[in-house]
Amino acid sequence: AGAVRIYNLQSGALEKKLQPESSGSLSATLAIHPSGDHVLMASSDGRVTWFDLDLASRPYQTLTGHSGAVRCVSYHHRLPLFASASSDGTLQICHGQIFQDLMQNPVIVPVKIVTGHSNKSMNKVGLSQCAFHPTQPWILTGTVDGSISLFTA
Repeated sequence: AGAVRIYNLQSGALEKKLQPESSGSLSATLAIHPSGDHVLMASSDGRVTWFDLDLASRPYQTLTGHSGAVRCVSYHHRLPLFASASSDGTLQICHGQIFQDLMQNPVIVPVKIVTGHSNKSMNKVGLSQCAFHPTQPWILTGTVDGSISLFTA
């Protein structure tokens, strides 16, 4: 398994090395929370790892709901939501509330598994992208063959 290294751009010094607890390799995707203090990482073994950068280099929580490689993770810019898109054809949406009080841990709760994607349009490779609308509770997904779907609350 790989690691993500965080560097200080001014000094060039290594600040932190994030170590996911995963048996698979990291996917080429991660998402940074709008606050800048939390990171989601995807892995090829179907896991999504949440890091609280203020706490440790080890994961705060690891979610294991996908049966295929996770290709994309995304935070909503305004709402306490995040999502993961997988090669298994599912999109998982979770509530991820963080608090200003550093003594209070984030609350992470799975909300919905979206399976309304056509197997024909996915060409057996599943989902490759997901992105939230900037202000609405809507999410778009994409497949390798160029199919795009919009899901609304």
